[in-house]
Amino acid sequence: MPQPAPGLATSYRTHSAGQLRASDAGSKARLAGWIHRRRDLGQLIFLDVRDREGITQVVVDRAERPEVHATASRLRTEFTVSVEGDVARRLAGTENPKLPTGEIELRASELTILSESKTPPFPINEPGASIDESLRLKFRYLDLRREAMRDRLRLRSRLLRAISDVHHAHGFVEVETPLLIKSTPEGARDFIVPSRQQPGTVYALPQSPQQLKQLLMVGGLERYFQIAHCMRDEDSRADRGPEFTQLDLEMSFVSQDDVMSFVETMIVEVSRAVVPDRPIREAPFPRFTYREALDRFGSDKPDVRYGMELRDLGEVAAGSGFRVFDETLAQGGRVFGLAVPGMGGASRSETDALVERAKKAGAKGLVHLAVEPDGSVRSPIEKFLGQERAQQVVAAAGASPGDLVLAVADRDVLAQEVLGELRVELAERLGLVADPRELSYVWVHDFPMYQWDEENARWDATHNPFSGVLPEDEELLVTASGDPSQPSREDPAGTARALQHDVALNGWELGGGSIRIHRRELLQRSFALMGLSDAQMRDKFGTLLEAFDYGPPPHGGIALGIDRWTALLTDQRNIREVMAFPKTGTGSDLMLGAPSPADPAQLAELGLQPVPRAGRPGADSGT
Repeated sequence: MPQPAPGLATSYRTHSAGQLRASDAGSKARLAGWIHRRRDLGQLIFLDVRDREGITQVVVDRAERPEVHATASRLRTEFTVSVEGDVARRLAGTENPKLPTGEIELRASELTILSESKTPPFPINEPGASIDESLRLKFRYLDLRREAMRDRLRLRSRLLRAISDVHHAHGFVEVETPLLIKSTPEGARDFIVPSRQQPGTVYALPQSPQQLKQLLMVGGLERYFQIAHCMRDEDSRADRGPEFTQLDLEMSFVSQDDVMSFVETMIVEVSRAVVPDRPIREAPFPRFTYREALDRFGSDKPDVRYGMELRDLGEVAAGSGFRVFDETLAQGGRVFGLAVPGMGGASRSETDALVERAKKAGAKGLVHLAVEPDGSVRSPIEKFLGQERAQQVVAAAGASPGDLVLAVADRDVLAQEVLGELRVELAERLGLVADPRELSYVWVHDFPMYQWDEENARWDATHNPFSGVLPEDEELLVTASGDPSQPSREDPAGTARALQHDVALNGWELGGGSIRIHRRELLQRSFALMGLSDAQMRDKFGTLLEAFDYGPPPHGGIALGIDRWTALLTDQRNIREVMAFPKTGTGSDLMLGAPSPADPAQLAELGLQPVPRAGRPGADSGT
């Protein structure tokens, strides 16, 4: 029997199916894997044997090994086999340059069927096959055999290893935090777990280890990280599901710049280790305040791989005679525009579609002005503006002849965000990203501390309730009435900026964090602005507040989405494509059949009884 090579060698194989090369010709080898393809030419049977490392062609010659040929005749795709033989160079002209093993073949002398397979419900050996996602999720264990899924999960593995290596090299301690914790407000519904030993009480599954990592800083660990598994009972979308994985880290005795600088160093080192062929657009990463990102790109996660930036048209639009502009500005709203290159000749149906898209995004409408080759302007609102003012508007938008200017007049933030959505869609349609392989990381910071909750008449944290405030804005954390329990939209707190920082990659939010409030008095003041009474503070955050009585260090951190990061590094838009066993869009596991009805005995043991809900949806069959 041939001697095993290092690595994946076991008693079943000496080499992987992607390992043998022309230099191995003349040696013996043993492989184990799945039958990827089988071609029966009568006397010769060709087998493509596949494992996770690749494919090797095996030749079975009836004249040389009739008993092996008889076994090979029984094989079908996805049978599991072990095969031994001599490594030989392929005949000239039969080499396969698409395979790393394409110069050789294994001439079989022994063949063992390790297990048989039914015909798979979808082709595993056709990379371009169109397969319904529900079917893929139901048979995920087969879907994982496909090359694309296998490669994405292996890249994810390399990402996790690189993250761990960099953190350990920078003095971080890896700590696992518990999964059964107390329910706290994190912005989404908790998954809860009833306690058998303490009837009538529940645990919550963590939406994040937020308080726990802060308590680790109080505990003196100074630098913590973990790959944390988190759960949120919310509707899924392409970049978020009920279960997700995040890189969670926290640091003591740091400023915001200290945290951002380390995280940036980590991201660069990890990216270069995992995807060395993908260039980083700019390092150090560009840094934008929230207001700058919003006004220039219409997004707090800007994609800066292309231009087409927004422009403030308020000055040139003021007193224009166009009622929409004039009334919006008089009410304190904003008028923003962007110039779309080369779309000056857009048809009526195309501009109508853009108007409908803007309305879908929340705008009342969309103004469009086409710049003709001679510089004149053609627009439905030209009759209100006049040609001279119309030319001033398109000039202020940065347009050139042949461009199309899109403008939105609406309340602040909404006007920019609507154009931001159009900017992203049009950039993709027009192919404005010069190098799709490029990784464009950016920072956004100085977010508003709070946002007003009209329904509950209170302030809500824009990120999480523990975020610190810019030192110069601390005095703003008060109400206009002077009574923290009586907040209003006019409160100075509404203008405070938080020590929050987000990192984005190619227009996706990759992660967010902040410098935390570490003074009990200030944290309680912030909680009060968010409508919490003293009793509610003690109930929801009592442990953290008490811990802050024992010398907490200044601290801060961030959490980065592993699923999103992997998706972006593998050019996927849906995080299910980079997760081994994801749920559907409605939270179902089609493979295991979860969620499923509870065993009555389990419910009785927990003291629970299901209550039927009117209009409850039926079983999930899709994504």
